[in-house]
Amino acid sequence: MSLNTQILIAAILGIAFGFLLSLFPQSSFFSTSLYGLGIISSIFIGLLKMLLIPLIFSSIVVGVSNLQAGGQLGRVWKITLACCVTTTTLALILGIGCAHLFDVGKGVDIALFQNDMNQYQTPDTLTPSSFFTNFIQNTLINPFKAFAEGNVLAVVVFALLIGVALVHGGERFKAVRQLAGQFFEIMMLMIRWVMKLAPLGIFALLAKLIATEDLSVLSRLAEFAVVVTGTTIFHGAVVLPLLLWIFGKMDPVTFFKGTRAALITAFATSSSSATMPLSMKCAQENLKVSPATAGFVIPLGTQLNMDGTALYEAAAALFIANLIGLDLSLGQQVIVCLTAMIASLGAPGIPSAGMVTMIMVLQSVGLPAEAIAILLPIDRLLDTVRTVVNVQGDMMISVVVDRHTRNITNESNA
Repeated sequence: MSLNTQILIAAILGIAFGFLLSLFPQSSFFSTSLYGLGIISSIFIGLLKMLLIPLIFSSIVVGVSNLQAGGQLGRVWKITLACCVTTTTLALILGIGCAHLFDVGKGVDIALFQNDMNQYQTPDTLTPSSFFTNFIQNTLINPFKAFAEGNVLAVVVFALLIGVALVHGGERFKAVRQLAGQFFEIMMLMIRWVMKLAPLGIFALLAKLIATEDLSVLSRLAEFAVVVTGTTIFHGAVVLPLLLWIFGKMDPVTFFKGTRAALITAFATSSSSATMPLSMKCAQENLKVSPATAGFVIPLGTQLNMDGTALYEAAAALFIANLIGLDLSLGQQVIVCLTAMIASLGAPGIPSAGMVTMIMVLQSVGLPAEAIAILLPIDRLLDTVRTVVNVQGDMMISVVVDRHTRNITNESNA
């Protein structure tokens, strides 16, 4: 049985067990069960938190350092990066905008995370006037202090600088790049081990949530799922095809016909990495993208360009803040967007990897990591839709890059 199926079954059983517990609120069965569920959920969340900082550091260092191919494909790399930043920024604006428009999560105060929130003081410094000053002061700090305190943004900035230095150093730092790659593989192996406990952890988190909270949270969750799914589909059906038509000069109908097989595979597997070989085949054979461009842009896009993931994580952070009753300031929302963009870069292209990086986004503005429990029942469903948009974005960018680089090549030959 696949991990995804196990997680789905565990989510259903967790909700059912939570309902059962809620029928016996004053019994010893209730208190004993809650104690056991608390231990199991604490172990699962604790393991994810333990691996989060090393995983983010290694994935960003490896991701950036592997871009040394940009030295040979300078113009292709620049156009690819510009496309990735543009589409991800539009996705973030769309996600945050729709979360505000529909007030997802407003009107329910969840007591389960109250202790975590009582320990968190909203900094007075997160006002628009002093936002950038404090952003710099909180990110450009001793990296060892950042690692010890779990300062996600500071670790991300340090990892980006290390990656750029490895690219700049070229062959001199080949051994360091290999070491970083091996460390990243170790972290991915450990994440796979932890994810084997995911069904048990998800069962405990959901059972505890349902047993101790007002069931109105489920209706809010359904509203959020509809809003995020609709927004993600809008991004994939309207925004990306419009950009393709303007900058790639390709008819969206032609694009969807040519990429249909890859998009269906992405929906079925919820994995950008698993779909990548088929994405490259569709781009080359059906969209007539040159093999060199497809071979560079699509693997790079699998790591760098995750519009659906960024949109979901930004909207989810706002949803959880609303559920808990915390109003995020403009500065905090900017941090959420920046962190969601960087998290989408560091998210490995495997099913439900967003669950790991979602913790990074929540903690960047002081929201409790345990709050991912709220999102778990719908994460797998939303994962399918956002993976389709991630894969679609990669193939769209390959078309745009191929068109512009061919024009430049033709002009230089002329």
